Formats: sequence, structure tokens, C-alpha cells
Amino acid sequence: MRKLTGLFLATLLCLLAANDARARAYSALVAEVESERVLYQEEPHELRHPASLTKMMTLYMVFDALSRGKIALNDQLWASRHCTSRPPSKLGLKVGESITVEQGILALVTQSANDAASAIAEGLAGSEEAFASIMTRKAHQLGMRNTVFRNASGLPDPQQVTTAWDMWRLGKALIKEFPQHYRYFSTRYFDFRGRSFDNHNHLMERYYGLDGIKTGFINSSGFNLVASARRDGHRLIGVVFGGPSARKRDDHMAELLDDGFAQLDGLPARQYLATLEAFSPAASVLRRPEETRSALLERYPAAEELLERRPRAANDTRKAQDWQIRLGEFPQEEAAELQLNKVRKYAPGTYRQARINIRSRRSGGRMLYTAYLSGMSRNAAEQTCQVLKRNGIVCALTPASG
Repeated sequence: MRKLTGLFLATLLCLLAANDARARAYSALVAEVESERVLYQEEPHELRHPASLTKMMTLYMVFDALSRGKIALNDQLWASRHCTSRPPSKLGLKVGESITVEQGILALVTQSANDAASAIAEGLAGSEEAFASIMTRKAHQLGMRNTVFRNASGLPDPQQVTTAWDMWRLGKALIKEFPQHYRYFSTRYFDFRGRSFDNHNHLMERYYGLDGIKTGFINSSGFNLVASARRDGHRLIGVVFGGPSARKRDDHMAELLDDGFAQLDGLPARQYLATLEAFSPAASVLRRPEETRSALLERYPAAEELLERRPRAANDTRKAQDWQIRLGEFPQEEAAELQLNKVRKYAPGTYRQARINIRSRRSGGRMLYTAYLSGMSRNAAEQTCQVLKRNGIVCALTPASG
């Protein structure tokens, strides 16, 4: 009876998915991992097509099998005709060729290779169809009750659906259950048979603290992203579905994560437009409209730029925000983080709006770490630097390209 009930629920979900999963519809969620405190949400329970976010579940199954000793990293996976027929992205495997389990992992987290995903599915379950059924059962055990998987890669299938909350739960499970394997998601590139594949998650290159986890795109879903970042002992997971482009999706995720960390520091939440298509930083406002301009400036030093924002042409916006504050160079990364924490104390408004970055370089056989706040107008950067200098913090204003 229990098996029949599960089959009925899965079938019902599939039928609902075919009717209700809206093409390119926006939904998003940001929550702290430990407390599960929600810091932003928009349609987090609505059905969406996961696209290559599906590979997070495929990798969960691989990590689970590794942890139980069912497979090893150097075990071989063989490419069938079905595997090689998968459309890009792919490694370009030929029938009969093999890859190791670890190569399969790296192929999924960097290139999001569909042929490697199918090889993993067949290697673990005999067929991709059987593997998808196992994925779905495991997902429901993890609390992902609105998720149905039909393949291991995320290639288009009208019945393959999930929600922002379900993907958030999967991200948390990967981090908490497999910390020894989660590191794979931060792999920047993968060398395979004379070719180098870069990680599709380019937000890791420019968002401080972000260490994974997966991008996704198909026409029916738009550009999707599950991302996790850790700062000051707090880890957030963000989920965005329905981006109109990879860059806009990434920018939106950065804004949402910034706002989430700011809320953890006691700052008020920001209010966003409900669709990513229309979202831009210029459309963001503080949630407390009853506060006067003078009260906001008193509570948030150097917040003048936020209050004065108006829509601009794209090129004008880029140039206006193309300034940064250099906060010093340090022999330890922890010292650079401490300097940024001082900025958060004395200029929380700017800390919230700016991009936080620590850049490293090697000099004389040792590493040096420089703390920056970037993505500001010159006026906002000058005001912030004045506030910091009054509080004994050395800073320098430079163009972002400098």
C-alpha cells in the first residue's frame, strides 16, 4: 500500500508539473543554513524546471555511494550509445570510452556535461530511467516533496520539476552531509584529455565568500542558480530561477546574498521587484518608508548614493559605479576580514551596498591579502573614506580598474 501511495503521489506530481511549471518564471529564496531563517523569498514553493540544477541531485547520489563504500573515485564509468547521444554541454565521449568517477564529478561541476551525467546514472543504476526514479525517491526522503526527476542531467522534460525551497534543501544536504565532497563545487576548471573546461559558475570569481554550487539553463526555465556563500561564520544558500541572462541572474544573486548578510548584521531588509526581468539595483529601496531622509543618513553613513538612485543608461551606470576603496594589504586573510568588519561597524550603509572583495597576491615567497569595497560612485566612495578616516581606518580611493 505504501509503495502504491508513493507511486500515486509521484504520478500526481508529474501531471501537475506538466500543467503548472511556468516557462522562465521567476522565483527565489535566500536562507541561513544553520537556523533556516528566511532572508528573502519570492514564489519559493512554485514548480519550476530545474535544468542542470538536477546535477546537484546526481552528485548527491554519487557522494552517498562514495560515503557508503559502494563505489570509489577511481572506478570506471563507461559511455554507452545513449550517453554519447546527449546534447551539449558535454565532454564529447565516444561509445566504449571510460571516465573515472572523480572525472565524472568534475565534469558535472565544471562543464555540466550531460554525457558524463548519463554515464554516472547508468553506472550506478543500470539505466538513466532507473536512476531518475531513485533520485526522486531520495529527494522525497530529504524533504523535497515537490520534486520529480526524469533524467540525471536536467535536459528538457515537462515532468521534471522542483521548487526553490526543494533546491535549497538539496544544497543544505550536500553541504552538511558531504563536507568532504562539497569542495568539488568550488573547482575552477577541469583538464580532460587535452582540453580545459571552466566552471560555469562565474559568480565565484567575483563574490567574496561564495564557494559553490551549480548553474542551470534550458529555454523553458531561463537561467537558474543555486549558490552558497560563507562570511563571518554564517553560511547562506540562495536560489534563483528564471534569469533572463547569466549575468543578470548572477548580479541578482549577489544582491540577494549581500542583503541576506546585511540582515544577519541587524540591518533592515530591502524590498525588491517581484521579477528578475525588471530587477535592477536602482529599483531597490529600504523597507522602512516611514523613515525620513535625515534619519536614514544618520543611521547609515554614506547612504546618500542609495537615496539618490535613479534609472540611468547602462553605460552611465557602469561608469558611475566604477570606483573602489582600498583598505590595506595584510599578511593574513583573517586580518583583511577584520578590516572589513571595521567598515561594517563605522559605515554599514556602504558595507551593505558595495561589493566586498579580498584579493591575494604572492610577493617574496609569501601571500598578501588586500581588502576592497567596490562598485560605488566616486561621490559615495569619497564620503565613505572620510567616515573611515575619522575613525582611524586608512583607506584610498581608486578606479575599479586600477
